[in-house]
Amino acid sequence: MKYNDLFVDFDDTLYDTHGNAVIALGETFEYFHLDRYFKDPQLFYDTYWAANVDLWSRYSKGEITRDYLIVERFRRPLSMGNGLEVTEQLCLQMSDVFLDFCSCKPGVVEGAHELMDYLKGKGYRMHMTSNGFHEVQYKKLAACGLTNYFDTIILSEDAGVNKPSPLYFDYAFKMSGAGKDTTLMIGDNMQTDIQGALNAGIDALLFNRWSVNVDEAAKRPTFVVDSLLHIKELL
Repeated sequence: MKYNDLFVDFDDTLYDTHGNAVIALGETFEYFHLDRYFKDPQLFYDTYWAANVDLWSRYSKGEITRDYLIVERFRRPLSMGNGLEVTEQLCLQMSDVFLDFCSCKPGVVEGAHELMDYLKGKGYRMHMTSNGFHEVQYKKLAACGLTNYFDTIILSEDAGVNKPSPLYFDYAFKMSGAGKDTTLMIGDNMQTDIQGALNAGIDALLFNRWSVNVDEAAKRPTFVVDSLLHIKELL
């Protein structure tokens, strides 16, 4: 077995973050009775997702802070409402409610539990590597029943930097005791997971959930799969 340690991304690799968040965002819309300000709820949803993608990309690069992300991803869609006074307090309150709704959702990506059972049975040491918020990630892990698969939980807030920074991966090696030659990164994000891992000197497996063109990447992933269960054929 070439690999002893697996760095495994959590959000949208194992945990269906997007699917769970879609449900939670709808619940948040209803909780705050935003139909009073939006004739078409889709305007709120579309603006939120566009903001979220942009802000998380900037956050992973260290361009913005967590606090800015939390407020701004709700300020932008709320500002599209008719007659709604958008304050920082409202954005923070909405973020708290949304994250509470999100973190209790059990939904995982198809094949996640089967894959983790298989990898654990093969004797791999597994380390969760995530840019997600500290208090939210532990709740999500518990909600979906994946906590006990991991030997180490490595979060960017503890590392002080985000993936894809080489400093994040240095911290991950230190915390896990993994060696570069025998570690494989598994993730769905070409920038944070795959390019970050390759730049850190370790192999990387892309779970190509979003059908990205890997030929356009600066560095090609070591492996590419289009479903989690295909990983069983490689490891």
